[in-house]
Amino acid sequence: MLPTTLVNSGSQGNGVLSRRDAARHTAGAKRYKYLRRLFHFRQMDFEFALWQMLYLFTSPQRVYRNFHYRKQTKDQWARDDPAFLVLLSIWLCVSTVGFGFVLDMGFFETIKLLLWVVFIDCVGVGLLIATLMWFISNKYLVKQQNRDYDVEWGYAFDVHLNAFYPLLVILHFIQLFFINYVIISDSVIGYFVGNTLWLIAIGYYIYVTFLGYSALPFLKNTAILLYPFALLIVLYLISLACGWNFTKMLCSFYKYRVK
Repeated sequence: MLPTTLVNSGSQGNGVLSRRDAARHTAGAKRYKYLRRLFHFRQMDFEFALWQMLYLFTSPQRVYRNFHYRKQTKDQWARDDPAFLVLLSIWLCVSTVGFGFVLDMGFFETIKLLLWVVFIDCVGVGLLIATLMWFISNKYLVKQQNRDYDVEWGYAFDVHLNAFYPLLVILHFIQLFFINYVIISDSVIGYFVGNTLWLIAIGYYIYVTFLGYSALPFLKNTAILLYPFALLIVLYLISLACGWNFTKMLCSFYKYRVK
């Protein structure tokens, strides 16, 4: 789960890690420890995970500042506690059930929608995005003088989860209160409210992703990760001009999925 690998660092006098330390610091060992804690709820710090979820909305910089502290104290950037992932999964399940209720789906349709959202929209798409960002950051963003470092896939997926949470809350929770009465109506205010929520949610995703990679001191030119903002605003303006209703399209797609 380490986002960085320092090739030439070590604990011995000759600069080479001892066999015990090398095994303890491998990505496989970190991943095993992380997955093992998934089955020990008493070892998870849910209070701290809730703190992170709150600050991802109000001050996401503070969340990544804590990642720096973890690097200094535990020699890793990514989370070693799966509490955030567990709470995110609960949020995803509850909000998807709420979506099924708002769209007047039956029990089995809601379960089918839940499986789609969890394994395709969240996990599947998340794996693709994390892999793409892992490749781009290592290929184009690592500073030449820091070639001993590289962004590992585990950290890229961690950044995706951070960015996905605000998007999930906005589109799968806050939006629920406006769908039937405002958003899916055939009025200008309907697609204006719905598309504005999409603008805010995707904008949050882009910004939190940018913060995640700019927090790594061995990366350069991370400001290019903010460039999609321009395309997002253009698409938003075009949608308002053409009367496209993204939420209505999403609801139709969800209903089509569970047929």
